[in-house]
Amino acid sequence: MPKRVLTGTVVSDKTDKTIVVKVERKVKHPVYGKIMRRSKKYHAHDEANTFREGETVRIEECAPISKLKSWKVLDRVDTHATPVAAA
Repeated sequence: MPKRVLTGTVVSDKTDKTIVVKVERKVKHPVYGKIMRRSKKYHAHDEANTFREGETVRIEECAPISKLKSWKVLDRVDTHATPVAAA
């Protein structure tokens, strides 16, 4: 069975070798049809403490590492492309 991969924003990097990643998804309300944002926080393993708050990262499901950690960080998503100066 393939492992789930999610993309989210780091909201906390205070603990050692762990980051908290907030993953948002959009859901349509069953009755009213309005698009709503739903979010969930995941604790992910960051072995080298390289990721900082505010960065966008991809996390992958893995075997449980601790009580809360069942995810590990894959890589950083490059959302800040260098702007091209207009001539």
